[in-house]
Formats: sequence, structure tokens, C-alpha cells
Amino acid sequence: MSAEPMSAKPMPFEPVTLPCGQTLKNRIVKAAMEENLGTAQLAPGDGLLRLYRQWSEGGAGLIITGNVMVDKLAMTGPGGLALEEGTDLEPFRRWAAAAKCNDTRAWVQISHPGRQVFKAMGGKALAPSAVALELGKHSKMFPQPKAMEEQEIRDVIQRFVATALQAERSGFDGVQVHAAHGYLISQFLSPHTNRRDDDWGGSIDNRARLLLEVVRGIRAAVGSQFAVAVKLNSADFQRGGFDERDSSAVVVMLNRAGIDLIEISGGNYEAPAMQGRTADQRTLAREAYFLEFAQQLAKVSQVPLMTTGGITSFATAERVLNAGVQLVGIASALAVQPDLPKRWQQDQAFSPSIPTANWKDKTLSGLANMELVKRYMQRLAAGKRTTGSLNPLISLMLGQLRQQKLIRRYRSLYIEPLKAESVRATVENVD
Repeated sequence: MSAEPMSAKPMPFEPVTLPCGQTLKNRIVKAAMEENLGTAQLAPGDGLLRLYRQWSEGGAGLIITGNVMVDKLAMTGPGGLALEEGTDLEPFRRWAAAAKCNDTRAWVQISHPGRQVFKAMGGKALAPSAVALELGKHSKMFPQPKAMEEQEIRDVIQRFVATALQAERSGFDGVQVHAAHGYLISQFLSPHTNRRDDDWGGSIDNRARLLLEVVRGIRAAVGSQFAVAVKLNSADFQRGGFDERDSSAVVVMLNRAGIDLIEISGGNYEAPAMQGRTADQRTLAREAYFLEFAQQLAKVSQVPLMTTGGITSFATAERVLNAGVQLVGIASALAVQPDLPKRWQQDQAFSPSIPTANWKDKTLSGLANMELVKRYMQRLAAGKRTTGSLNPLISLMLGQLRQQKLIRRYRSLYIEPLKAESVRATVENVD
């Protein structure tokens, strides 16, 4: 449980102390969003620092960064960040300082995409089993993944630990291990994508083994006051996937792992429940999509919980806390209104308007909604205002053009040199 006693009905602006002893000034958390604002060196640049400084000054108690990769050859998309054992830490130190400028705590979300790597990126497409993404006519956007061998699994575990240590050295206050949304650890947790018959598959104990070994490895390596958190799906919201019984079992396992927070989310690229849309026809709440699931998990969790998903109003933030969840995660609303917590202190009725695409094609809708949020963040990073509603179709088109440019940059710096080196090695072996 949290290191301090909880009041029966905590308010959003009450402080909270986590098991590691770290205190957050309030219970409003900037949840992770993928910004794609990294430099050619896969590091934070001036725009990203400007964006995070605005979120810190906007009044959030905790900022969780967009996902940072543990392997530069396995990226969720171009313009992302990678933090590895040999990475230059100076840009990350500046990033941490910007995110913490207003007595705000800042954690790095660390991740491996597994099979959810765009084919155009090149690099590694690893998975527990060789199960490709099923997105209908859009499936060709992703490669056929390779089923991981034992040494590749061990390498990933060490990479998560190394990235957490580098985050601590950079001045961040903690890390969040991304085990949701269909990324690699989530793929191991789900029977839909994990069809192994060894010690890494089958029972939920085996499917959770990668997550637990990552978490325990990080906890043993970092300082006692450095926070270690997990982002976990309440369910995959697709038939044959990770379900509520699985998530409850994993939460019980995490009770003994020495972590400080579990964020409850849901979905993946095939079933984007994190955007309010499922593949198994279940209806999610209009705001706080996963609150009902979080309430059920609170019955077995000895770790503070947070839930994220479509929260835009102060009334919903209060409802989350009144339901027994300790922290409120807000994402898209903070891309549109970076000072939302500060605004709520003056006007609790204020709620930002967020445009969304609700097209028949769920894959294109999901991509458009991600590009809308990214476009708002790009404006903030450039020092521009976020007033006015953006068009989903235009945002998708502009995002695709920008992505193509960033993919060319990434491939020229990281993928093509590897291919050239492989050709040279082959020639030398023939000689």
C-alpha cells in the first residue's frame, strides 16, 4: 500500500506518498503520449524540452514521458527516443530538469515494441511467437515477427535494466515499465500472441515471467527511493487475449515485486481500447474508460493504482479518486491544454475540447487520432498556441508525410549502415 494513510475521498490536489517514499504534490499525472519529437540521435531536443517545461509549469504532480525505447533497433516509430547503456546522457539530463522545473516528479516510460514495429522502419521485429498483426488490409504495414530465442529474451531483460539505470543517472525520479497496449511485454502476457510451450508461455505465471524478471531486475539495480511502476492492460479487449482474470493474477504477483504504482489501461493496435474502441464489442465509458476494471483490481492490489483513458473533466478526476484509485492519468487533454491542472484550480467546470476521428476504418481512425494529438504537441514544442480544432484527415496526411521523412532519416543512420556492414562481413567470409 501507499506509505501514507489514504483519506476516504482524496481530492485531485492532495499530495500522495508512494511506497518508495517519493511524494507527489498532487494526484494528477501527465500520462505517456508518443511525441516523435526526438533528434536524429534519438535524444530529446529543444522542442521536447519546451513541451515538458509547459507540462511541469501547468501543474501536474507527476509527468510520465512518452515511451523511450530500450533498443535503438526496435522503435515504435520514427522520431522516437532510445536510452541505452552507451547513450550520451546530457540531453536526457536537460530533459529531466525541464520536466521537474515546478516541483514536479518525472518518470521515464521504458518500452520495447516487439512485433508492433512499422515494416518501413526496418530493424528488429521480435515477439514471443511468430504471430503477425491482424489489421485487415492494413496488416502489410507491419512485418512478420520472429519468435524470440532464450538469449534474445535475456538480452531484452538486461536492456530494460540498463535503460532504468540510465534514467536514474539522468536525474529522473522513476521509470514506468510499459506492459500494455500490445508492446513486447504485453505480447508475452497475452495468450493471443504468446503461444510458447516453454517456461515463457502457457500459464499466466509463465506469461508474466518476462514482466516480473524485468521489474525485479530494475528494483535490484536502482536506488530505494527511485520509483518503479508498471503500465498494465486491464484486458486486450479482443477474443482470446489477455483478460480480467489474467490482469488480476498479474496484479497479485506485482504486489510482491517492490513496485510503487500500477497504471491500468487496455487494448493494443488490433483493438485500440486506449482510444475508446474495442474489438470484442464491449462498450467503454465515455470518460475514464478503464475505471470499472481499476475498481475491481483495487480489491486485490496492495500497490497504488492509476487509471488513464479519455479523462478531460475535473468531475471525472474526482470520480476516479472516489472509486479507490489513487492517481488520475490524463493524456490527450494535456496535449490540448498543457496547464489543465492549473486551470482546474481556478475553474473546475473547464474541460478542453478534443477533436477525434470516428471513421468506419478503425485502423485509420486510430492513426488519425494519434496524429491529432501529436500535432498539438508539435505546436507546443514549437512555442505555438493550441487553440482551435484540428482536422483529423489533414492531421493524418501531414503526419504521414512527416513520418516518411523521419523514416528516411532513421534508416540512413541506423539500418542502412548495418546492412552495409553485413554485406562486407559476408564478402570477407567468402574471401
